[in-house]
Amino acid sequence: MSNPFNLLRQQRFAPFFWTQGLGAFNDNMFKTALITQVAFNTASLTTMDGATLATLLPGLFILPFFLFSASAGQLADKYEKSQIIRLVKMLEICIMLFASIGFLSRSLLMLALALFLMGLHSTLFGPVKYSYLPQHLQPGELTAGNGLVEMGSFVAILLGQVLGAWLGSLEQHALFTSLSVLLIAISGYHLSRGIPLSPAPVPEIKINWNPITETIKNVRTFWAQQTLWVAIVAISWFWFFGATLLAQFPNLAKHVLQGSERDFISLLSIFSVGVGVGSVWCEKLSKGKQELGLVMLGALGMSFFTWDFASVTQSIQQQLLANPALTLHTLAGLDYWHMLMDVALLGISGGLYIVPLYVLLQSRAETGYQSRVIAANNIMNALFMVLSAGFSVMLFGMGVTIPQLFAITAASNVLVAIYLCVRQPEYWYSVRDYLMGFRG
Repeated sequence: MSNPFNLLRQQRFAPFFWTQGLGAFNDNMFKTALITQVAFNTASLTTMDGATLATLLPGLFILPFFLFSASAGQLADKYEKSQIIRLVKMLEICIMLFASIGFLSRSLLMLALALFLMGLHSTLFGPVKYSYLPQHLQPGELTAGNGLVEMGSFVAILLGQVLGAWLGSLEQHALFTSLSVLLIAISGYHLSRGIPLSPAPVPEIKINWNPITETIKNVRTFWAQQTLWVAIVAISWFWFFGATLLAQFPNLAKHVLQGSERDFISLLSIFSVGVGVGSVWCEKLSKGKQELGLVMLGALGMSFFTWDFASVTQSIQQQLLANPALTLHTLAGLDYWHMLMDVALLGISGGLYIVPLYVLLQSRAETGYQSRVIAANNIMNALFMVLSAGFSVMLFGMGVTIPQLFAITAASNVLVAIYLCVRQPEYWYSVRDYLMGFRG
């Protein structure tokens, strides 16, 4: 496909693209608005400590991925997908009505339950999101489609977080946040009505509602298919890597760079746009083929630019400490722009890394198992994101600074890349052939 954006003009892709983008946008707008309120107006909601709550609440959003992903994968393989999407969007409207009551009544319990339910909403949508594409796109279009979905998701997450933080800071935050989340939920349902039929691949399967036994079954199934299993580990590592870095962007901006919320938003925005650019760029670099060589090139870029970013932020910190009259924006030299360029190239590298891995899952999983493969992947993603928090806490407990944490994460990424090549030599052969100009 010469221009991946042509898909946005086609009925088989456009309604799905905008529906999933609005879902990601609403998730993050609601979550960020709630956490902003907890951080700055804790006393009006509860007697609990605000910092503790701000740490616990994201866990409520992730919990449903562990509890319900296995069931969600089975449902997406058993039933027609456009119907599932519309039902999930109707559920989103109900959850946002419930959340609105929580905002207007200042009920932290209702808001926490709504956050958990929005995690359930995302859990149900996840397996459909990625198994929908192989049913409506040609094999040569999968890279373009996945690139657009990843770009849309990261931009939606960014905009949702920025708007959520702004809504949470308003004097009439409850009213405006409630109206916003409801409007977006209703818009998502309206767009979902244009999604074409997607026949159920295995309508005869019997649902196992026990998440533990079904998860164990899935793990055993995909462990036997090492190509899929290694790809799931590689994708989950991407979320570990991203969660480790992005979780520290606010503290990095405030304590290391001595900046403000504007600087945090700048870092987050540049990274998100970079991932979007890298995701769409995959189509041009791979020429519509499944190009695993980009995974290793993306991993190399992720490590190099993260390490360089850690070095330049440490240099900026030393300059600021040495000369208190300086600010981040009045630094002599090019360190400030060097830092922003590192973040952009880090994001682009992440986009190059992640898109071919999703294409691999979609193209090599059996048709009747695609949704369950994605469900297993979502469980692993959630686990790795939880582990990333423990990883950071452990290193901070050892006296590691934020730039040092980034450097250690960059080094760990090299080890993971080596692991992928050892476990699945296809990754190494693909990058070798890609650099030599061969295909197939």
